[in-house]
Amino acid sequence: MYMFKKAELAADDPGLFGAVKTAIDSVFASGRIADFLGSVASAGLRVRDFESVIHKGLLGSSAAGEFAQLGPSDQGQLRELYLSSLERVEPKLRQKFFKLYAYY
Repeated sequence: MYMFKKAELAADDPGLFGAVKTAIDSVFASGRIADFLGSVASAGLRVRDFESVIHKGLLGSSAAGEFAQLGPSDQGQLRELYLSSLERVEPKLRQKFFKLYAYY
């Protein structure tokens, strides 16, 4: 059976890309994800609205500035990383933050 494998694209600016990727990875670490989702809820943001989340500083104080300096390809890869990380959150935690995940 053939498994889909996402193509890996090289980052145009590995330093800035790595900094924002680290910020995303850190909020999705198992010990921090509940706090992150709680901050998104407290801020009244939609969890899938990556631009609002990053500009509000919920991924770290410097992440928005670093993200803004990246080209469209790098920004797209980071947006995809963030959204795919959201989908990997354990179901029990997703249920707890149901309103964040619900489309309405």
